[in-house]
This record gives sequence, structure tokens and C-alpha cells, in this order.
Amino acid sequence: MKIKKITILKPLLILALLLSSCKNKNPLPDPLEAGWKGEAVCEVLEDNKELRVLKCTFEPGVGHEKHYHNPHVGYTLAGGKFRITDETGTREVNVPTGYTFSKDSITAHEVLNIGETTSVYLIMEYK
Repeated sequence: MKIKKITILKPLLILALLLSSCKNKNPLPDPLEAGWKGEAVCEVLEDNKELRVLKCTFEPGVGHEKHYHNPHVGYTLAGGKFRITDETGTREVNVPTGYTFSKDSITAHEVLNIGETTSVYLIMEYK
């Protein structure tokens, strides 16, 4: 009887360990994976064990397909007018050059540059 118990418990223990070690993968792409109509909009400027820095560039009419962000800080190198869709709905915003923003939780959105100028952002994600 003792051998059967160990035989049954061992596979269950292995399965539990495997499941607990798996990352909870977000079904959406992250900002680097997401692009616009098959084209990349972000590039990696720095990637180390503590931080990933992305530079994302949006020409007029270019957006960023729906994606998620880990907690991050952002800085606007060149502002512009955007249509943003997130959990609160869709809105149009003018983002000024030099604008700083941050989120302390995982968020998701889609954006589209509806302005007449190219807009550029730095996104700094904590690991």
C-alpha cells in the first residue's frame, strides 16, 4: 500500500512543481512584440537584468496594436495626437513633448497616431 501511495504522489508532485514554475504569460504581445500592420514600431536601447528601455516611433497614421505593459515609466521625446483605446474606452489625446508617465501595474492598450507629426517615446520597464 505504501508503494502505491508514493507511485501516485510522485507524478502529482512533479506536475505541481512544473505548473508552479511556469510564468503566467499574458495573451497579448508586449510592446516590443507588438507592431503595426506587421512592422515593428519599437526598438531595444537597453536590456539588462533590472530594466528594459524601448524607443517607440509612430509616424502619422501608424499605431501600436493592442499590447500589454509591465510596470513602466515613459518619456515623450516628440509629442503628437493619439487615439488610445484601453479598458476605460477610446479617447483622443494630445501628448506634449517632454511628458512623463508611469504605471505601477500591468496595463493594456492600443494607440494610433492621428496627428500630422512623428511621435517618439522612451519606455522603461522594470524587470
